[in-house]
Parts: sequence; structure tokens; C-alpha cells
Amino acid sequence: MSPHGTPHHPHTRARRLAAASAGIALVAGALIAAPANAAPPRPVDPLNPDFGPNVQIFSPDMPLAEINDALDTLANEQRGAEMSSARHAVYFLPGDYGTAETPLQFEVGYYTEVAGLGASPDDVNVNGAIEVYNRCLGDGGTNCLALVNFWRTISNLSLQVNKLGQDGCRSSANFWAVSQAVSMRRFHITGANLSLMDYCTAGPQFASGGFIADSDLSFTINGSQQQWLVRNSQLNGWSNGVWNQVFSGVAGAPDDSAFPNPPYTTIPETPVSREKPYLFVDDSGRYNVRVPSAHTNTSGTSWDEDATAGRSIPITDFFIATPNDSVKDINNALARGQNLILTPGVYNIDRTIEVKRADTVVLGMGHATLTSVGGAVPLEVKDAAGIVIAGVTIDAGTTLSPVLLKVGNPNGGKKLDPSNPITLSDVYFRVGGPHIGKTKTALEINSDNVLIDHIWVWRADHGIEGFTNGVNGDTDRWATNTGTTGVIVNGANVTATGMFVEHFQTYNTLWNGENGRVILYQNELPYDPPTQADWMQPDGTDGYPGYKVADGVTTHRLDGAGVYVFNQNNPQILTANGFTVPETPGVQLHHIMTVNLSAGTIEHVVNGVGAPADMSAVGVPSYLVDYPG
Repeated sequence: MSPHGTPHHPHTRARRLAAASAGIALVAGALIAAPANAAPPRPVDPLNPDFGPNVQIFSPDMPLAEINDALDTLANEQRGAEMSSARHAVYFLPGDYGTAETPLQFEVGYYTEVAGLGASPDDVNVNGAIEVYNRCLGDGGTNCLALVNFWRTISNLSLQVNKLGQDGCRSSANFWAVSQAVSMRRFHITGANLSLMDYCTAGPQFASGGFIADSDLSFTINGSQQQWLVRNSQLNGWSNGVWNQVFSGVAGAPDDSAFPNPPYTTIPETPVSREKPYLFVDDSGRYNVRVPSAHTNTSGTSWDEDATAGRSIPITDFFIATPNDSVKDINNALARGQNLILTPGVYNIDRTIEVKRADTVVLGMGHATLTSVGGAVPLEVKDAAGIVIAGVTIDAGTTLSPVLLKVGNPNGGKKLDPSNPITLSDVYFRVGGPHIGKTKTALEINSDNVLIDHIWVWRADHGIEGFTNGVNGDTDRWATNTGTTGVIVNGANVTATGMFVEHFQTYNTLWNGENGRVILYQNELPYDPPTQADWMQPDGTDGYPGYKVADGVTTHRLDGAGVYVFNQNNPQILTANGFTVPETPGVQLHHIMTVNLSAGTIEHVVNGVGAPADMSAVGVPSYLVDYPG
């Protein structure tokens, strides 16, 4: 067995096999009947699981030219595929790829996951470059930026940067010019700088990301990145900040005592953390999913000295779903006690996927996407400790959904183990973009002791046209592409590390639960209210804050947050406050800001305090160090 695995007692293993053959699931040591008329479990080859046609798995024995050609072909297909339905995952078996003389160099396009299959990031070693460049729009390639470089993932490998054959500017760094819905996890980079902007192309070179966790980084150039969160990592230098750069549990993080110049927020230890589950191949060649355990008050990487703490689940304990599988089949597998892997693709969800069993893992590969059909709620997580949802994108459909992901019972559920929180890792939401979308709420959290570790909740500010009348896309979008609220948190003791919530039509985030803790929050108010009357609270207050803590809350903490305004459709729109919170000593906001992106006005940062963010100071933030001061 692998040193990273968990052995099965032989009698327990035999009992599990006998139960499965009889249509019975073994859950927490108890036998429960499988659903009536359910199909038998789908067999999984532990040495060669079938992940479908959109997953490529490379071996160090393969010719390097063959690997490079496959990756170049994929990058060319996905480089501009922002609103496509293509989804892809690329995995590297343990070993070495590329040499000093013949490096492996490739780009990562839209909806592409790149990951190593080792137990440690250092088990997969790439000598070369893994990059994202600016996307050049318009004629002549002079408008090059990273503001829409969404939906891509890199994890669980090491990179010795080698830019052999790339001349001039391109040889100076490994470029990772990305924005929201992009994660870098369990990544070890040496040999050259890591640049989070692409300074080698023409144009404004703007970028608006992003997220890194559990990584050991070379000197990192923040460059034009407006905001960024680095969590539980090792830094070997950081260049600068723009508006809001946050470090939590990071060895080598910069000092933040001069805030806002530079605009750093440094938190020595992350209060609650759990790393994202990952695929790995053990010493016998069998596939497993490692599920890291949750921790409190941590810093640094999880893998620098020993294996990441947690448990390993054999791939045979998963239902490996494809977009051709019905929700009924998926729910039957979950009811049998199986975990769930969603292979790359777009899943049309006409009834709710229900995750009920404690410690169930739902792991998406290659940005697997659940799209609501007929107003269905695509995913619901019950009140059960330790459930992990990771690597899943959830899209609103053309019929109004009440919610896209609901966590827990809104009428109050059972008490859960705070040491084993329900966890959402790299979970993304879209309302519009590739098609019209409608929902009342994107994410609703009712359970206590939930951990959010990187979400992007997006009511689309752009996308494929096709709105009513087709005359004024922005005005039509307000009435057609509808999302009332982004995130509602009703549970107590909910922690979030990396919340990006944008463009919803009332509250982007409404926090009703006690003792919430948020580390990095980024929000853009909606671009498209047609009139002030469309952007007005019932009590007559101008607009809705980008972040609202409910009036009755007595304890809450927010570190490193920004609310941006760009009322493109009507620049005269006013928003009274970027943040609204109750006036009580237990509610504390630390290092917060508002900024004008060139249209509209936020009159105050929080509760009538703070200078306006208006068109007299485009791109110049209005900061508060602490509120209350």
C-alpha cells in the first residue's frame, strides 16, 4: 500500500464487497439499503479509471514532442474559448518532464485544469514553462489584457522555469496573467520569477485576480493585479500591490504596517483552513483522492516536510460521472455511499443533486459545469459534517432558479463538528455569460461551521448576446439576465478565505450569521442598472452595499476587502456605501476600500464614513484602515 493511503481491515473490506454485491452500502460501519431499482455500482479499474475523452494523462515515458504537441493543440483550441462548452483536464503521472536542453513549455487556456498525480508536488517535475498570457482583443492585437482570463487551474506539481528558445521579454519570467475563477494550489516554482501580469504584450496589461494556496513560490511579481490572496504558502519575495493584496498564513509575507502604501494585509495564521482534495497515484499504481483534514491557526504549506495530513479514498469508492449520466443515477450513487467525481463537461441538471452523507467528496475535473434546467436547484448539501465540494462550476439556466447551491437546512439543522467543516473549494457560479441566466440567489449557506475556500460568484457583465430586443445589451441584461443576491450566509461560525462576488442586483453578499470571518473580499457592483430607481433600497437609500452585515449581528470580522463601481450603463448612478455593518464593537472591518473604475459613484466606504469613490479620482481607492476606527 502507499504510505499516504489508509489500510482497510481485511474483514471490513470483505464486508464492503459483499454488501456492494448485494445492493447495500456500508456507511460509517452500518449497512443501509441501496435505493430501490437502482442500477448496480459502475465498476472502476483502480489502475486505469475511465475519466472520459476530455482527460489526458501523460507519462514520463511518452516522447516529449508528443506531449508538447498535445498541449499546444489544446492551448490553441482553448486560448479564446471564453464562452465555449469545452472542458479539459491534463494530468501528469509522477516523474520528470523536459530537460535543460529540451524544456516542456506550454500555455493553459480556458476551462483547463493542469495537475500532477503525485502524493507531493515534487513528485511531478516539469522543466520548462506553464503559462497564461494576456488575451489580445480587437484589431491589430494592441488591446492586450488579462481581465477576462478566467476558468483555469494548476496544482500539485513543481516547475523549474526554463525559457530556452524564448527571447527578450518572454524569457524573463513564468507568466500567470489571470483573473477570477483561477486557482494555483500545491505548486512549487523555482528557477525564475513568477509574474502575475503579462508585461510583454501591447495595451493596458490590466489583470484582476486571484488566488494561490499551499504553494512554494519564487520571487513573485504582482504587477497590475488589482487584488490577490495568497494563503498558507511560502513566498521568496513579492514585488508590489495595486489596491488589495492579502496574505494569510504565508511565510515570507510582506509587512503591512504602512497600509495603504503599499496596500498589503498580512495575517500571520489562517484561522480555519482545509486544502482542496486532489487525485494521486500510489506506489502500486492505483488512483486515489487525498482529502486533506481541516486545521486552525496554520501557516506555511501542508507538504513541505511530510505528506499532507488527511485521508485517502480509493478511486473505486467514487462514482465517476459523465454529462450523459442522469441526476437520478448520480443521486443513487451518492445514496449508496459513493463519493462523486464529475469528469470534464457541461451537465444539464433538471433536478437537484443531493449530497447527504457526512464526509462525502464531490470533486470536479476540468471545470465540470452544472447548468440548471427548468429552474432546478443544481446542488444541495445537507447538514452533515465534512462534506467537501471542490472544483465545480454552477450555472444558472434560462428559467429562474431559487438558488444554485444551498448548504444546510434553512430552518435550522443539527449541530456539526466544528473541526470537520463543510468545505467549498474552487466553487464558481455564473448567472449569464454563455447563455441567459436567472436566479434569486447564487449561494445560500444555512449550516454552521462552513469553510469557503475560494469562490467566484458572477452575474455576468458580458457574454454572448441574445438578450431581449438585442438593441441595448446592458439595459436588456438588467431585465433578462437576472440575479437578485449573490451570497447569503445564515449559518454561524462561517469562515471564508477568498470571496469574489460581482454584479448582483441587490446585495452581492448578505451576512446574517454570527461570528463570520472573511479574509479577502472583492466585489464589483452591477454595471447595468438603467436608472437610479432600479438601484434603490426600499427605504430610499441609494443603491445596495457590496457587502452587508445584518443589523442584528454582534460579532463579525472582515480583513482585506474592496468594493468597485463601474456603472457603465448610467454613469450618474449613486451608491451610498460600499459596506454596511451594524454599529457594535464586535463587528470589525480591517483594511477596506472602495474605488471608481470610471463610471458611477460610491459616496462613502462604510456607514457614511470615508471619502467618495467618484469620477474625480478614477482608479484611486478610498481606504479605511479600521472600522470602527
